[in-house]
Order: sequence, then structure tokens, then C-alpha cells
Amino acid sequence: MPFDRDYVLTIRGLTKTFSGVKALDNVELTVRQGEVHALMGENGAGKSTLMKILIGLLTADSGEILLDGHELKNGDVNEAMKRGIAMIHQEIMAVPELTVAQNIFLGRETTGSLFGWLNDNHLNQQAKQLLDQMGISIRPDTRMKYLSVAEMQMVEIAKAISNDARVIIMDEPTSALSDKEVATLFGIIRDLKQKGVAIIYISHKMDEIFTIADTITVLRDGQYIGTRPAADLDIDRLIAMMVGRELGSLFPESSIRKGNEVLSVRRISRTGAFSDVSFSVHEGEVLGIAGLMGAGRTEVARAIFGLDRISSGEIRIKGQPVVIRSPQDAIQYGIGYVSEDRKGWGFVPRLSVKQNITLASLPNHTKGGLLQEKSETDVATKMIADLRIKTASPDQHVLYLSGGNQQKVVIGKVLLASPDVIILDEPTRGIDIGAKAEIYKLINQLKASGIAIIMISSELPEILGLSDRILVLTKGKQAAMLSKEEATQETIMAYAMQY
Repeated sequence: MPFDRDYVLTIRGLTKTFSGVKALDNVELTVRQGEVHALMGENGAGKSTLMKILIGLLTADSGEILLDGHELKNGDVNEAMKRGIAMIHQEIMAVPELTVAQNIFLGRETTGSLFGWLNDNHLNQQAKQLLDQMGISIRPDTRMKYLSVAEMQMVEIAKAISNDARVIIMDEPTSALSDKEVATLFGIIRDLKQKGVAIIYISHKMDEIFTIADTITVLRDGQYIGTRPAADLDIDRLIAMMVGRELGSLFPESSIRKGNEVLSVRRISRTGAFSDVSFSVHEGEVLGIAGLMGAGRTEVARAIFGLDRISSGEIRIKGQPVVIRSPQDAIQYGIGYVSEDRKGWGFVPRLSVKQNITLASLPNHTKGGLLQEKSETDVATKMIADLRIKTASPDQHVLYLSGGNQQKVVIGKVLLASPDVIILDEPTRGIDIGAKAEIYKLINQLKASGIAIIMISSELPEILGLSDRILVLTKGKQAAMLSKEEATQETIMAYAMQY
């Protein structure tokens, strides 16, 4: 196939094998100048492997990469950077002790004397000019460790722009951004497009893809499935390309069989985090909590679970006032919690699936101070089957599972304690659409079993599709409690943006 000058990047026949398993099998990708090209696929589809080869972190077994019609050297990070390929990683790759300016120009610093001292004033001036052009109000002399994740993300983008990147890969760039910050990012992307920069955009958020992408390429099981103009696809067609089948309704219908009140909070406050929040949740009910980043959603969840102490107010379990000083207290009162940060707080990566599932309930599998391995294995195996966790065996390390299956392991660990109420904080963050559908079915199964569920999510379709009632928080205050019938995206956003 001859080189097409319309394309800044052309990938042909790329193949990569790990231990006999093909992670990529004859994959192709063509990206035009000044376009946003979404790369879609479930976890394990090969997106990360393809991008790591493109930036030189991995070496392909076969195939070729052409940048502006000239072959890119295989497995050479420096070559990729010099030729104008940059990547904004989902996990921020910053040096926390260095300043914003020093991070932006890392490896390309200017010196101001014969002795090679860094010219920080010049770096700061260059960085300020760049940040001003992007509409970002961050002081260039601020140490990176003092920035929010969203601000660090913007600095990484500034770094890519400063390096005159021709192709910028953005991997889940909005996973830690507020709606306002997402709007700022999309403005930057549109400006980059006008300057002819190509963006390869990876995200599990369908609404983002159809907002920002011009073209969509889909990988499945390491193979190239197809490339389509975004305007020619809708969510159902895109999902079918990604998973190889129709998923049906993403949010399964469920009847409301609300039972007795399980948990209620009355005017609870935590100084500096939230104040005067009141709500209740019943058996067989999903209470959604919505709000912009910084609204206090996670802070409320942490306080109920005993990770943080409330300053005032009252928590009741089945009508009785309780004092929760620790997660152990919360678990004893029948509260389970699935953190938004599953890697940091949800599981131990180097332990097996079995060990992670039973970690919080080990006393139930010990006798005379000794672990009863058969009991532990039997319980874990049943939970793996019940939640349909895809794993080679109960002894496989959780580290090697997909994001969706890791999340199921965390939920399984919580379920073993037989909770009456489960708090799910961003239950589908960073997992693909097929795994999301399975988590949604699981939430409905838990609901049908009579468990009360509090679900925090930044994805409004998720909130609207699963919740029976929706609590909206804004800047640590309670803005509204909406019924399913009252709630729309516009209504939720109107309340979320109050004050």
C-alpha cells in the first residue's frame, strides 16, 4: 500500500507476541493531520500494547510504522520523541519535586552560565507563555507535588505541545478531570487540531468519544476490526464492533421493591469537606450520588465507612443511632465499601484472586489460629463463579486480571462480609463497555437480593440508568434529592453547578 500524504501516521501489519500469545495480530492504523482519532476496544483488546510500540517502549515482532511517510525505528523511545510522538499517560509521569516549568522542559533545559547552571527564570518565562496560550492558570514555579491530578494532566499536555509533537496520544485523559476541566481540555484539543496536530484518543467514556472524535478505530482481541468516521456510528454500533455482539440494553430494567430503611444520615458534617448532609437508603434501592469533582461525594462515603470522622450529625442503622470510628465498626454494622481507587485501596496486586476475596473475612476461615485452606478455597471458588470472574484459577494474581474482573474481586471481598448496604464509589471507572454491562447486571442482582446500594458516579448516564433516587451535592452541600422521574442530565447539572 503506497504512502498517502493525507496521513501523518501509518501503521501496517503490526504483530506482537507475549509468551506465545498474540497481543497484536496484523494491526493497522492510519491517522490524518489535524484529526482526533479515537482508538477503542475492551480491556485486553491491544490498545496499550499498540501505543507502547508506537512510542518505543515495546518492540514489535513484525510490521512497520511510518511517520510522514518515513519509517520509524522500532523500539526506540528517543527516536519517537524526536520525530514528534508524545503520550499523555493515564498514570501521570511527572517528577513531583521539580517545578512545573522544569517538568515541561525536562531534558531540554537552558543554562545561563559557563558552569551549566539551570536558567530557571528563562524556563519559567517559557512555561508561563505556553500555559497562558493554553488558558491554564498554573504558576510555572510551583512544585508538581502540590498540583491536583487534573493540573498535572494539563502540565503533561503542555510538555507535549512544547516538544512540537506531531502526534499526541491521550490515554484516558479525563479520568480525573471535572466537567469544567474537560471542557478546557477539549478546547485545547480543538486548538491543536487547527494547528495540524493529530490526537490519538483512548477513553471508555462513550459520550466523550462522540463529542471530540472525528474518526474511530476498533481493536478486538488484538485484531484490527475497522475504522469509521465517528459521524457514521452510534453507541450501539460502536459497542457491537468492540465486543462482537449486541449488548442489548446497557442498563437492564429492574423493578423497585424498596423495603425497610437500612441506613440514614442526619445532618452529618466534616469540617472542610461537607456540611449538613441528610439522606436514607432502603433495602433493594439504589441511591445515586451525583456532583462535580470536589462536591464532597467521596468524602461523605469515607465518613460513613469510618475512614474519616464526622464533625457533627448522626448515623443510624435500621433506625438505631450508631457511632462509627473505623472501617471495622462499619463492617460490623453491615456496611461495605468499594473505593474509587481499586488499585490503591481495593486489592493487593501480588496476592491471588482467592486471597484478595477472603482477605477481609479471614477469621471465618481459621481454626486454632491456623488458616483452613480448603474452606478459603471453597468460598473463593463459589464467589468467582457467582460473579463470573474471568481468571485462570483462584490462585492467579489479581494484578493480571482485566480492570472489570479486578473490580469484581473487590466487590466479592465486600460481599463475603454479608453487608446490608454497599457503597460503590465510581464502580466502573477505567473499565471497558462490556465489563461495565456486567457490573450493571451485578448491581441489579444485589438490589434484587435486598441489599441497599449507595452509588457514586461521575458518569450521568450511569447515575440515571441505575438509580432509584439521586442525591446531588455541590461544594460540600446538599443541592437536591431527585426521584427517577424528576432526574435528567440537565436537571442534575443545574443543581450540581449551584452556588
